[in-house]
Amino acid sequence: MKATLIILSIIFGLLSENKSIEIETVRKNYSSAAANELVCDAMIIELKKNKNSTVLLGYLGGFQTVWANHVFNPVSKLNTFNEGKRNIEKAIKSDPNSLELRFVRLSVQKNAPSFLGYSSAIEEDERYIKKYKNTIHSTELLKMVNALLNE
Repeated sequence: MKATLIILSIIFGLLSENKSIEIETVRKNYSSAAANELVCDAMIIELKKNKNSTVLLGYLGGFQTVWANHVFNPVSKLNTFNEGKRNIEKAIKSDPNSLELRFVRLSVQKNAPSFLGYSSAIEEDERYIKKYKNTIHSTELLKMVNALLNE
């Protein structure tokens, strides 16, 4: 019951007056999605409704790849991961200069098992993020970037 109340408050907290997800909420929940299945699931549900920006599409992909950790069936794990990967790559193709999208891809590639073969842009994304990190205005995003880069 307590978990249900928490998840409902997260979902309702995601919505602003115009029914759009607040990016800061997405960022905060991205950090906890691997450990919290309810948060991860809620974010996927909400982001699927809000694919109107490349950054939100990239985060949808990030949450989907994390969701693969919460799935038990190996085929479902792979399908879920690949769907997330496609969404991340689609977002980056639309906006290749987005530091935030590069961060999402890097976070997935650094944490994905090597047998999935999703690691080709690690060095490129690390260089890009380090070069433009000083342009980050969000405290939450900067915190996540620093943690990922071990800085």
